[in-house]
Amino acid sequence: MGTPIVEGWFSVGPEPALIGSRCTACASTYFPPVSEEGGFCRNPSCSSDSFEQVELSRFGVVWSYTDAQYQPPAPYVAADPYVPFALAAVTLPEGLVVLGQVAHGFGVADIHVGSEVELVVEPMDGADADKLVWRWRPVEGGAAA
Repeated sequence: MGTPIVEGWFSVGPEPALIGSRCTACASTYFPPVSEEGGFCRNPSCSSDSFEQVELSRFGVVWSYTDAQYQPPAPYVAADPYVPFALAAVTLPEGLVVLGQVAHGFGVADIHVGSEVELVVEPMDGADADKLVWRWRPVEGGAAA
């Protein structure tokens, strides 16, 4: 198995999870996580700079989606030849919306606003196939629109 494309943003265990930060003062939750080198709470009502690492829910609901029929510009690393893919903006129970590609084998015909998806980890397309990325996979029998 490969290594995460961005260290510290998600785990790759048997049940992968996105890793976020929660402010210890106001409980606001963020993804990507706040830098360990220092950061501040993005909640305008809070001035804390103290955070704890939290695993975010593996399941969410599609808020919006689209397909990428064109090859994105650098720094995106595309497969050669380019293969179109779907993107989903997913609302997590923590109140965050996280964007990610839809899992291999699925596209815009397999999801809709309100459908349930789960986080999976797959090899990155293209030259960096030894790197892992998070993606959203439709849940069979998930929430209806």
